[in-house]
Amino acid sequence: MLSTPNLSQHTVAASLPVLSSAAPSFAYTFSIVVPVYGCAACLNELIGRINAALKPLSKPFEIILINDASPDDSARALHALANEFAHVKVVSFSRNFGQHAAITAGIDFASGEWVAVMDCDLQDQPEEIPKLYARALEGFDVVCARRHQRKDGMFKRFSSWIFWSVFDFLTDKKTDHTIGNFGLYNHRILENFRNLREHNRNFPLFIRWLGFRTTYVDVDHATRAEGKSSYTFSKLLTLALDSMVSHSNRPLRISIKFGFLLAIGAVMLGAYLILRYLVHGVPVAGWTSVMVTLLFVSGMLFANLGILGLYIGKIFDETKNRPIYVVGDTQNCCEDARHH
Repeated sequence: MLSTPNLSQHTVAASLPVLSSAAPSFAYTFSIVVPVYGCAACLNELIGRINAALKPLSKPFEIILINDASPDDSARALHALANEFAHVKVVSFSRNFGQHAAITAGIDFASGEWVAVMDCDLQDQPEEIPKLYARALEGFDVVCARRHQRKDGMFKRFSSWIFWSVFDFLTDKKTDHTIGNFGLYNHRILENFRNLREHNRNFPLFIRWLGFRTTYVDVDHATRAEGKSSYTFSKLLTLALDSMVSHSNRPLRISIKFGFLLAIGAVMLGAYLILRYLVHGVPVAGWTSVMVTLLFVSGMLFANLGILGLYIGKIFDETKNRPIYVVGDTQNCCEDARHH
């Protein structure tokens, strides 16, 4: 019989990987990620207010502006800002890929220990970032800004309430609809976020799915500085459907349950009609009831096929393995700096 050689304690220890206790180094303490679309007139004020808000902290920071093929004069304004400030970095998409793809690009290019994500329309106020950072230092990885008094229009608030109510129903979860993209996120959670490369993206939902130590801070929500939201009703509906399909399969389970209920109801109705005919001699009603039932069941079948088609379509999109976004141009940053 072969004997197993005895390994010394020193040999075993030498075979184990050595874990470095050194903390990772970062080029910046803060990376401010701002998707830009349709807000050219307020970009100068945005940069000025971010600079003024973070300067008292005496921490190095960068501002990453992602031009999501904005249709206004944003490209020229961003170019001028990048020329004026070395810490302002501009990433321009080749075409419009959407807000959440822009947030992803900003995080991919970020080099900070903490990343703040905010909108460009000044509804998310830069002056709140130090408050978020102070809370983060208490031991949290995610500090979400809670808009206790939203200054959006009635339609946007109502559509947001409808979306989150339906989403909570379909996912069996309770969501605070006052939470948006605005928040401060530690590099640990963003390293995991960068691994989520689905094309069907919703930044707050991804952050919630990742978990980690999360807290909330009430912030003042300002009125929009310029223009109006690019989220039309059709875009909101598309976002809602995409988010529900991406984060829940409950619609499929509901359709299965409803199908079984229809089948059970049909069996019970058939038994009742047969029994009534045999016992009381009452003939079964004809054409009208049959057509109504047929149209109802056919409609439900098409609806269920549509739900199934949404899931299959999203699977097809993911199997293409196309990039989430395509960068057309950058300023003050290089392609090699991107975290993949």
